[in-house]
Parts: sequence; C-alpha cells; structure tokens
Amino acid sequence: MPDPATFHYFSVPGYSVLWFLTLVSLVVFGSRVLRYVRVLARARPEPRWDHIGRRIGLVATYVLGQRRLLDEPFIGTAHLVIFWSFVAYATTFLWSLLRGLVPVVSAIPYPDDVSWVAFCVQALGTLGVIALVVAAVRRYWFTPVSLERSWDAAIILLLIAIVLLSSLAGAGFRALAGQESGQSVASLLAALFASLGVSRAQASTLYLRAWWIHMITVLGFLAYLPYSKHLHLLASPFSVFFASLEPSKMPAASEGASSLEEFTWRELFNGLACAECGRCDRACPSFACGEPLSPKQFIHRVKELVRTANPRSRDDKQLLGEAATADDLWACTTCASCMEVCPVFNEHSPLVIEMRRKLVTQGEVQPRLQEAFNNLARYGNSFGQSERKRAVWTQGLDFKPKDARKEQVQWLWYLGEYACYHPALQCITRSLARALRTAAVDYGIIYDAERNSGNDVRRVGEEGLFELLRQKNTATLQQARFHNLFTTDPHVYNTFRNEYPELNHGRRLLSHYTELLASLFERGQLPVARKLPYRVTYHDPCYLGRYNGVYDPPRAVLRAVGVELVEMPRSRRHSFCCGGGGGRVWMEEMGKAHSRPAENRVREAASLEGVRYLVVACPKDYVMFTDALKTTGLEGKLSIKDIAELVEEAVAA
Repeated sequence: MPDPATFHYFSVPGYSVLWFLTLVSLVVFGSRVLRYVRVLARARPEPRWDHIGRRIGLVATYVLGQRRLLDEPFIGTAHLVIFWSFVAYATTFLWSLLRGLVPVVSAIPYPDDVSWVAFCVQALGTLGVIALVVAAVRRYWFTPVSLERSWDAAIILLLIAIVLLSSLAGAGFRALAGQESGQSVASLLAALFASLGVSRAQASTLYLRAWWIHMITVLGFLAYLPYSKHLHLLASPFSVFFASLEPSKMPAASEGASSLEEFTWRELFNGLACAECGRCDRACPSFACGEPLSPKQFIHRVKELVRTANPRSRDDKQLLGEAATADDLWACTTCASCMEVCPVFNEHSPLVIEMRRKLVTQGEVQPRLQEAFNNLARYGNSFGQSERKRAVWTQGLDFKPKDARKEQVQWLWYLGEYACYHPALQCITRSLARALRTAAVDYGIIYDAERNSGNDVRRVGEEGLFELLRQKNTATLQQARFHNLFTTDPHVYNTFRNEYPELNHGRRLLSHYTELLASLFERGQLPVARKLPYRVTYHDPCYLGRYNGVYDPPRAVLRAVGVELVEMPRSRRHSFCCGGGGGRVWMEEMGKAHSRPAENRVREAASLEGVRYLVVACPKDYVMFTDALKTTGLEGKLSIKDIAELVEEAVAA
C-alpha cells in the first residue's frame, strides 16, 4: 500500500497527524496512570519482590494461560481467544505505529507485508470476532449473577470489535487491490468485497482508510483505558505478578486501617486490577445467602476511592463506611473462595481483616463476639468453660490418654475447643481416640493446658488477643514432650502451620487427623474389619482445603473404609463454606439473609441421588450442618457423619 506519509490531511503529512494523535493518547493515558501511581505511593509499603521466578510463572499460567478463567470453560475459552487476539493486534499495532511514525525506515515492512504474521493475525482476528459475539450474548442476554450490563462494557466490546474488524477489512481490501500474500481470510474477504462491487482501484484507498480507523481506534482505546472498567487490562498482569505467594498468610499485625494511607499499596491495588467479572460474588457464601457483603462491590468501591483520591495531599477518604459498612465486614467468613476464583488474584480477605481490626480498635463489636473475646481471654475457650472440663470427653473411654506434659509421646493430639467442649462432638472425639488406639498410635494430649489456637480470633481482628493465645500456647507446646503434632480442627491446623513460627521452627511434623489416618491405612496399621456399604458425599473444609491444599487424604480414608464417594458440584478448591469461619460462629445471624451458607450446602448434598451421609472433617462443619438439617427439614433424608465415626465403624471388630 502507499505509505501514510505520502497522504496529506488539511495539507499536513499523514505521519504528522499520526504523531499528533499518538502524543495526545500517550499524554492522556500517562497522566492518569501517574495519578494512580502517586496515590499508591502514599500507602504503606509492602514488599512483593521475592521469588521472581515463581512470580513470572504465575504470570505465564494465569495471565498468558488464563488458567482461572478456564474454570468456566465456555466463556473462559472465549476470553482466552479475545485476550490473544488483543495481544496479537497490540503487537502489530505497535509495529505499524512505529513504521508510520518514522517513515525514513522504509526498509522495514509493515506487518501486513509479512505473510506468516498477516496469516496469524487474520486467523486470530476472525476467532476474536466470534468470541466477542459470544461474550456480548452472555453479558446482555444470558447475564450471570453480578455481571453488569453496563455502557462501559458495551463501549469496550465495541472498541475491540472495531480494532479487529478494521484490521480484517483492511486485509480484504489489500488482497483485492492486488497485494495478496496468500492469506485465506484476506482472500475470502476480497471475494466478498468484489461481489459487493468494490473495484481494485477503490480497494487501495479503502485499505488506507481501514488502516487509519484501526490506528485511531487503538489510540483512542489507549486513552480511554485508565478511565474505564478495563483498566484491569493494564493492572491485572501486575496484580498477578505481585500476588501473595502465601495466600493463607495474614496481613502484618496492625491496629487496623480505614483511610487510604493506612492500607498497603497492594491492598489498594486490588481495586485497580478488578475486572468486575462477578466471579467473587458467585463464589461467596455470604452473598449467595442474601447477606450484605458483595466482594465485587467492595473491591469496586475501593477502586472508586483510589480513582478519586487526591494524589498531592493527605486524603481523608475512608474505606470503612464508604467502601464497606460494618455489616459487610462481619458478614465475611474469610473462606477465601473469592480469592480462589479471582482471575486477577485480588486479595479480598486481607482488606476485610484490616478493617475488622479497625472496628475492634474502635470497640465496634457485636455483643456475642465481645462475650467470646472475654471467654477466650479468661478461660482460653469461647464456651466460657473451665479449663478443667476440657478433658471431660475422656471419661467415656475405657482407657486414659497419655499426658504429653508428663511423658514422652510420638504424637501430640491438639484437639481444639469444639472437639473437647461441644456435647455433640465429644462422642466423635472418642471415636477417633479408639481408632488410634486400635492402630497402636503412641499419642497424648495436654488436658487443661490446651487453649484456643487463635485462628478465628485473628481473622475477626483481635490481634492483641491472638498474640496472648499464641504466646501461651507456644510456651505450653515447648514444655510438652512429643515428636509430631496432629489436630482435629482445620482452624487449629491452619494457624499452627502458618502463624506459629516458634513451634519448634517447623521441625515437627504437623498433620490433620485425616492425614494421619490416611497414612495409617496406607501402612496397614489400621486394619479394616468390614467395608461400609454407604453412598456418601464429602465437604472440603475451607481451612483444610483452600488454605492448605489438603484434599486427597480425607478421600483416601473414605476409599479405605469402602464407602462410595459422590462429589458435590462444588468440591475441592471450589467447596462452599459452612458459614462458621472467620469468627462467624460467634456472631448473630445477619437479619437480611434469606438462608444460611450451611443450609445451602446441605441442600446441595441432599440433591445427590442415593447419598446417605454428608461426611465432614471439621468440628465446626459438624455443628453447622447438623443444625442446618433441622432448619431445612432434611433430617430424615440426610445425616452428618465425621470421618472418625466411619473409621471406627469400619475397623471395629
């Protein structure tokens, strides 16, 4: 085609027009981006430059490979095609832009002149147009929950469509003008244009016009990008690169945060990276049950506060009250399902916890939650029971577990308060004790010296109480005489594993009881007397699964005892929370909710054909689901069983 520099517009050479438009676009784009950078620079620092190799791997998998988007295969594939079409066109746009801006480098061809490049771009462009149609139909006709039919989204879809279609049309006109390089898409389009009466002479001019439409649209897109919801196109690769490599790790201890300056830059960056896709809402148990929290709107309001913040002076904008109310924050179960599904690796839970800390600091705590704090500080458990009653469950055994404070044991069993104090769970605790005795496991407990580990205390925002519990527990564990440690409670497991660095510096093996049972079955130490003829489903606890990746050992135990396992639609890392985590088990129910997460979950389990038991591996799950069976009227159709109960039944002589 003729070079744009040979064309004049209002007596101005074409490349000069292109220079002007490019500079305007870059100034508009750069000024807005610089504003965001200045706002983030005033936030608290947070180092995220460690393990560069791992971070590059995250970008390769989750940005270039779009791994999390493919969890929803149909639209995920469409998005993957659009993404790579956009990458291809952005690359060739930059190539064409440089070639058009610097006409003296005439020896360098345009991308259209390189046959294999033109073929790839045209093929991706064609697929991209199809994928855009799929995305538009989904958004505006089959709209998922929390995916908005916004004008902003329509503008973005239209701009991408113009970028792709102008390039494809230009390829067709180029082929019709006699500059065909053998690309099949261009040849088909040339034939179409010829059938519509476009002559070869007209095609050369139309090619140049299509080229200009393409370039101007992309430059306009660039200028519009930092002001639109598609800012995530720019921010999301950085969000993934700077993702937490320890997603179960808590934010650094603080007195909480409310104003922009009190948060870390990474916590505020969540808003800029948000794609507003609604996946977090669709995964959130609180949102699904009609509670006030919407993770998407929460992050979106963070974005709006960052976008409107004054970068030149201290800003009094408050996230607490503006981005989230107290009811929003207390509705969160800290199950991390929002973080698990977020394609741009936004970190919702740390933001929630920072603001909960501020509420606790200000004394804005529900009465029941305050009562739990008082009990934990005085008795070391939220039940308000005497420490001496912690081992009452042992009275139903025909043997006495060893006291690990007084004699050496291989395994220290740290039960957690629910397994000790809750009447409905004490029989399950005894079942596990008897199964371990059958396997000749050398274990002991620490009786009245055990206290709450502080996992949920910390996630509620009471950092001071957590530190008190951690210090006391650490001192007790250092005095106990044991080699390895296991626990009944996933909440204990998580906090010991991730938040007790003094626990022998990690040298001791820490296990959940399902991991210990799975190893006993594998080694033949736990003989199965009879296979159990039950059809069951299993619930993955949030703090065992999503937080710590323990999915297979519980299933190995179920296989060992012979039951038929039917997976729920939401299982493993997509498991649906029981609703008791993050301190919610100590709080009042939200008045606006139409149901509870536990009720939602037991209905899901009951919908599976022939399933007799919903099997759990967490004491809180047992309590929450047992209660939910009563409120849903499913008591006669489904029963709750702990894995320990099935194991005892299978190994009993």
